[in-house]
Amino acid sequence: MQIGNIKIDNPFTLAPMAGISDLAFRLICREFGVGLTVSEMVSAKAIYYKDKKTYNLMQMSDNDSPCSLQLFGHEPDVMAYAAAKAVEFCNPPIIDINMGCPVPKVVSNGDGSALMNNPRLIFDIVNCVKKAVDRPVTVKLRAGFKRDNLNAVECAKAAESGGASAVIIHGKTREQYYAPPVNLDIIKEVKGAVKIPVIGNGEVYSFEDAKKMMEYTRCDGVMIGRGSLGNPFIFRELNAGLNGVEFNSPTIFEKMETAKKHIKLLTELKGEHIGMLEARKHMSWYLKGVKGSASIRNRINSMEKLSDLIAIADEVLENNKGG
Repeated sequence: MQIGNIKIDNPFTLAPMAGISDLAFRLICREFGVGLTVSEMVSAKAIYYKDKKTYNLMQMSDNDSPCSLQLFGHEPDVMAYAAAKAVEFCNPPIIDINMGCPVPKVVSNGDGSALMNNPRLIFDIVNCVKKAVDRPVTVKLRAGFKRDNLNAVECAKAAESGGASAVIIHGKTREQYYAPPVNLDIIKEVKGAVKIPVIGNGEVYSFEDAKKMMEYTRCDGVMIGRGSLGNPFIFRELNAGLNGVEFNSPTIFEKMETAKKHIKLLTELKGEHIGMLEARKHMSWYLKGVKGSASIRNRINSMEKLSDLIAIADEVLENNKGG
């Protein structure tokens, strides 16, 4: 897959997820073969007003490349300014614009999926950002804002006209949030309407899901969000399926070793206090379906030190010998 002048090794992308797709998780997904990653959402207005905390969301690494930096906002000049500042700060190879977030506090400000109500503004934002940076600009959209107005095709064409190098289509409306089903037809319609690459998104939890989406819609790539939670191994599965080789499911040992490595990275990047608070949800996801994990749920939710997590992981291994 090619986005502008950026070559992506495979068609599988890690979705931008607030509080999840930070540098630590992206680096873990790299180990299992993700082709493209996307940062957490970054507020263009926060960059404009020089909010120091915002720059923590913009951490990049040469070991996580290519990675898109995702911005959200609705004012073309502010978006252009923020994109240029982001390039100065962390030099992302791709700038992505969020036009699909359904969260009320984002939508109520006219950002995220609210932009799909104004295709002309989509054009203006992309056009301004494209003029401000010397790299590909992509746009993440939904099927539509409401189920009775599935206008992803119109919005994708506006983005393409503005200079977008690719569009990502989450095949659900803003009304749906993340509830199934995913509308593959709208992804297919967008693919047929634009000349730039189209990446499909929604309800991909296995290679079979990805294969179904790609074969039906003819999309160029697939984005995986919730299917990667506690399961960065999905990218190994996807690449195995793509290349027609056997997929080796992760053992309990591999899950726990990956969890320990992930959380260690998290604490190194954010400090032990913040890192361990965020580690609680990740550890719960890593343990999903693991025998005996329900009995240690309370301990997971009170972890404060990296040593607490290591002790829990080692106990899980002891309880699942041969797993």
